[in-house]
Amino acid sequence: MATILIIDDDFYIREVLEDNIAVLGHEAVFAKNLSEGRRLTENREFDLVFLDVCLPDGNGLEAVPGIREGPGAPEIIIITGAGDTEGAELAIGSGAWDYIQKPFSMQNIRLQVQRVLEYRNRKREKKRTVSLKRDRIIGCSPRLNACLDRVARCADSDTSVFVSGETGTGKELFARAIHENSSRADRPFVVVDCASLPDQLVETLLFGHEKGAFTGAHCSKTGLISEAHGGTLFLDEVGELPLTTQKNFLRVLQERRYRPVGNRKEFHSDFRLISATNRNIEERVRTGRFRKDLLYRLRSFVLELPPLRDRKEDIKPLTLHYIFLTCRKRGIQIKGMVPEFLGMLESCEWPGNIRELIGSIEEAVLAEPENPVLYPMHLPPRIRVQYVQRSLETEKPSPSPLPAPKTALPQTDTSPDSISLPLSLKDYRKRVMEKGEQHYLEQLLAFTSKNIPRTCEISGLSKSRLYHLLKKYHISLK
Repeated sequence: MATILIIDDDFYIREVLEDNIAVLGHEAVFAKNLSEGRRLTENREFDLVFLDVCLPDGNGLEAVPGIREGPGAPEIIIITGAGDTEGAELAIGSGAWDYIQKPFSMQNIRLQVQRVLEYRNRKREKKRTVSLKRDRIIGCSPRLNACLDRVARCADSDTSVFVSGETGTGKELFARAIHENSSRADRPFVVVDCASLPDQLVETLLFGHEKGAFTGAHCSKTGLISEAHGGTLFLDEVGELPLTTQKNFLRVLQERRYRPVGNRKEFHSDFRLISATNRNIEERVRTGRFRKDLLYRLRSFVLELPPLRDRKEDIKPLTLHYIFLTCRKRGIQIKGMVPEFLGMLESCEWPGNIRELIGSIEEAVLAEPENPVLYPMHLPPRIRVQYVQRSLETEKPSPSPLPAPKTALPQTDTSPDSISLPLSLKDYRKRVMEKGEQHYLEQLLAFTSKNIPRTCEISGLSKSRLYHLLKKYHISLK
């Protein structure tokens, strides 16, 4: 029997979910707000959490990462009455199992519960300890650990991996980690910087060439694809490949065969492909600068690296690590730092991510090599200016809120004359329909003496839909 937590302030939703969870033979536990839900997930193991978005004390979406870190690492299904694409993207990106809008189908809810529990049972059966080689990948934040889990999942296979992320997030480090944890670890790891390849020499550098194939080809030369035989080929900034090369490279990926420039013979290369980009590759496909069929080949397995601003828990270990490395490299005494120094680093947004952080730490260490302690004044001026500007913005007194307009609709008056103009036709129609629905439900509940099954039978509404409307119009069953 599984234990399932429902975090929702709506009594009707909790009741409906409990009924369906009980039918499946599982235990349901309730929390009416976010703080109560967090307390439960911190002290008890759950298999699944149904989480509302709009709760009395906060936004449920912001709690997803924290709940996922709970003792049981439960799966999370977001349920919301105000679904939107941005919310769905945030939920799924934070690790939620699904994002469901109210009113929902009970059949779908039961199916989702069954799928979640099947997944968790299989995961427990197949779980094994994986010791990853992760040199220079510093930190232990939830977002970073999720990426490392995906590295462990794909390392053993030969599937192509597509690494995406902003500049400076460590795409090559993760590509190397995949290679070093694979069966090809003792073979070459060949890096191709596609952004720096000269247009006229791209195919020569990739495929190699024969002596006399073009002016200046005084001898035959092996290409990078040949050098990667048995190992891993890493195409950094793959979105910069010229279109003509993309077509030829697609065939190489399909057959693992290539032809050096000036040679009629084809050669075989057994390589594992990892590619990376910080560009919006879908936009390049839409504008015709990147082949869609090649993108499908590259994206067999996607690893999306989070920006540093989304894993600020890692700033402290990163800072300590690079202070030590910089001091050792420069032959100076290992420095300490005051709390304000770290606080300033943790407050930054870091558009250049880890690469920018490393540069700032190196600059701070070398500002006064003889000083054993790092202070905020040692940081680059741009970092200090940004910190002061943000501090001034947060300290600005917020303007007094304007009184809310008195636009509440009468509870039972459904006549069009009761709706104040001006309104657009669309809004006017919506108001009339809402007032009509509310009046109908009040009259029907009075007729059935608030008997829910009888009300559903007459109205043709499902139980969950009825409860949703009752909540929407603030109609009490007491």
